Amino acid sequence: MLIYLGYKNTNVREEKNTIKINEKEEGNLKGYLCMVLHTHLPFVNHPENDNYIEEEWLYEAITETYIPLLKYFNLLAEEKVKFSITMSLTPPLLEMLDSKVQQDKYIKYLKKHIELSSKEIERTKCGPNEENELAKYYYNRYSEELHLFKEVYKCELIPQFKKLQDEGYLEIITCNATHGFIPMLYTNERNIEVQIKYGVMIYEKYFGRKPRGMWLAECGYAKEVEKYLKKYEIEYFFTEMHGVMYANPVPVYGVYAPIVTPQGIAVFGRNVESTMRVWSNVSGYPGDSNYREFSRDIGFDLDYEYIKPYLTYDGVRIPIGIKYYSVSDKSEYKSYYNIQRAKWTAETHAYDYMQKTIEQITKASGYTKQKPPIIVSMQDSELYGHWWYEGPYWLYILIKKMYYDQNEIDFITPSMYLDMYPELQVCQPSISSWGSGGTNSQWAECDEKDVYIHLEILSKRMTELANNYQNEKDKLKIRALNQCARELLLLQTSDWYFNLTCYRAVHYSNERINTHIERFNKLYDQIINSTIDESFLKDIEWKDNIIKEINFRDYKSI
Repeated sequence: MLIYLGYKNTNVREEKNTIKINEKEEGNLKGYLCMVLHTHLPFVNHPENDNYIEEEWLYEAITETYIPLLKYFNLLAEEKVKFSITMSLTPPLLEMLDSKVQQDKYIKYLKKHIELSSKEIERTKCGPNEENELAKYYYNRYSEELHLFKEVYKCELIPQFKKLQDEGYLEIITCNATHGFIPMLYTNERNIEVQIKYGVMIYEKYFGRKPRGMWLAECGYAKEVEKYLKKYEIEYFFTEMHGVMYANPVPVYGVYAPIVTPQGIAVFGRNVESTMRVWSNVSGYPGDSNYREFSRDIGFDLDYEYIKPYLTYDGVRIPIGIKYYSVSDKSEYKSYYNIQRAKWTAETHAYDYMQKTIEQITKASGYTKQKPPIIVSMQDSELYGHWWYEGPYWLYILIKKMYYDQNEIDFITPSMYLDMYPELQVCQPSISSWGSGGTNSQWAECDEKDVYIHLEILSKRMTELANNYQNEKDKLKIRALNQCARELLLLQTSDWYFNLTCYRAVHYSNERINTHIERFNKLYDQIINSTIDESFLKDIEWKDNIIKEINFRDYKSI
């Protein structure tokens, strides 16, 4: 069964900026590549401390991923190379990027790295030449990024992404409010609606338009989410491959075309074959011996007293970001990283990816005769630059090669595809996630299973508060009620439960879970007993200051 969606595109770009199949000859065009970069970090904000290890997750991502991607995207625009890339920018990340506190801390972070790399130039001047040249490279790179961030971008990265979207190079989509994992939240539907509503609202605040698509956190799909996607005018979302492949009925074109749910929302399934080429460090490109080794870092290699001033406040050794070695082989021996050799390798891999995509599209086009097939390649943005250091350059070369060197495939975004091919097969997607095994076990089987009992209790308490105080006029009590809603949203963040199952950042993840539970319950008791401690409330408003637009009344019973 096919349904005509007839989407009305409310985000129409000016004709001069509209990307039309990148000017390829339609007669030669066999299909499309939809690159989707999921750009997310959990909300971490510690204004009470200038040197918190978990805040460095953001600074590393800005340095190694966000600024490099912006640099290459802007360079492509200057070179008049047309491209169409899809990126999610999640509300927690947007709120952190917009924070003046985080912007100031990031400048301090870069200045520390410039100082350290300057010392490294001096330390290595009598050692191997390769090491000294790399120290100079890091000094120059951090200096350039400080200049870009402070002087060119004026500390504001969000307008840079917005500009690329307004000019037609990016399609930016949203995510649910605090990256809550939908399949674990739908026991209380208020949780789902609030996650969707504020995911849309925060997007509109920063980008001045409605999002057409939404990345459901962890690609976690459950049928109950659809009516709220419909309510807030989300036109499409993504699932793991089997979310589409195991749909009912089985899709005629597999994952080479989107399907549409009975509610009328389009669903794009991840193409695993295409994704793993750039995702896997075993079978994919990132494991090549010429690329930079992620795990060897001077934060662990150098004398402790020397490196101590550049660690966080607790003095624990952490990755600094200055790395001198290549992947080489799997033994302890590592050769020095050669930047030019790594770039040549990235160029080779970009060509290989293009050729393999053409082969994949050519094969698929044999049985998707009614419309050109689409390959949806989905990765975390942080793969590019942070985990795979050469990733941003690889993507830049891939875009140029696809633009200049062939006419058989083209980049496309989901909205562009739906506008051109609105007839989709109606199917009910399968429950799925992109966690281990494609099930919900990555979040359900953490060692702290009782946290879901707390989540359920706090969700019920939030609805109770919204029902009982929906007509509240007292400003202090309204502030406390809104902060309860923020604490619940932050408790729902999927990252904390994912970390517990992967045994990484376990202490901090447990700390965050327990902190939000404690803060919620303390506020709850103060509200119902009319004993609100304003100094306590002000302190947590300062620390957990996400989604200033929150309205606790959204949790009242339907």
